[in-house]
Amino acid sequence: MELKPEQIAGRADEPLRPAYLIAGPEMLRVLEAADAVRAQARAQGIGEREVFDADGRDFDWNELDASFNAPSLFSARRLVEVRLPGGKPGKEGAEVISRFCANPPPDVVLLITAGEWSKAHHGKWADAIAQIGIIAVAWAIKPHELPGWIESRLRAHGLRADRDAVQTLAERVEGNLLAAAQEIDKLALLARGENLSAQTMESLVADAARYDVFRLTDAMLAGQGPQVSRMLAGLRAEGEVVAGLMPMVVKELLRTAHLARVQAAGGNLAAEMKAQGIWESKQAPFKRALQRHASAQRWERFVAEASRIDRIAKGRAPGDAWVAMERLLLAVAEARAVRLLVA
Repeated sequence: MELKPEQIAGRADEPLRPAYLIAGPEMLRVLEAADAVRAQARAQGIGEREVFDADGRDFDWNELDASFNAPSLFSARRLVEVRLPGGKPGKEGAEVISRFCANPPPDVVLLITAGEWSKAHHGKWADAIAQIGIIAVAWAIKPHELPGWIESRLRAHGLRADRDAVQTLAERVEGNLLAAAQEIDKLALLARGENLSAQTMESLVADAARYDVFRLTDAMLAGQGPQVSRMLAGLRAEGEVVAGLMPMVVKELLRTAHLARVQAAGGNLAAEMKAQGIWESKQAPFKRALQRHASAQRWERFVAEASRIDRIAKGRAPGDAWVAMERLLLAVAEARAVRLLVA
């Protein structure tokens, strides 16, 4: 069965399928569809999860094959995730996946995610998944589709907006779904249930907010500590909220943490950056960040701290979210500032 990525969340009350393949160039749609499968798994009592990073030729597909046949240790069923950035498992991987689909173990749900996808990627292994499970391809949203995507996401957040307001937001984000998602998260905090007109949308969505947030994370990765502090002060003065800024920060930290793991394992960093949609012109900040903090464990610490800050910003943990956020961004930007983080 083939579905749109957004349709997976709407099937939360249905039994999980044995296998899922979620792939495509629009990473926000891939990530959110995968999160929907994970949430569905948790809701249906699946408490065990295994993750395999099949991100290079050295990946041992026999290890995955053995995992399919191993008993679940902590729950009756388990979710097995395979991260396949390039979208091609190769001959050995295709055989392992096809065998799984031919006789799926009753205690395993397979979730495969990929960052690249085209007709050239589709093979018999993908057909096998479609026969027993779900394939969802996250194609890039076309310009004429963006207003509909925005309107649907606004409704999902309990927001109402007239057509001109939706068009205003579409023009501001210029096809960047992550920027649109960030603005909608912010609107959910600021709109307070009112119907959004074009004028209201213009007042709540700053022209430069999208660029400022992207420049902020670029400065963080590039090691520009003083600039990070200045930009953060400017965003605060303009009325930005930490909860609206954190999704972008978390996304970049998670992406860099994954790159750190690839680097530590001796993988092809350039190929992985391309698979993650980081083109050559944008790779320099990531490379500098990985030189400052080569340890994958340190990046995991940054991600954990970002999660804590997000809880503070949402009132679920004590502390000053702005202070904590600045300390985290400075710790990423300057190795000596890591000592600023909470132990």
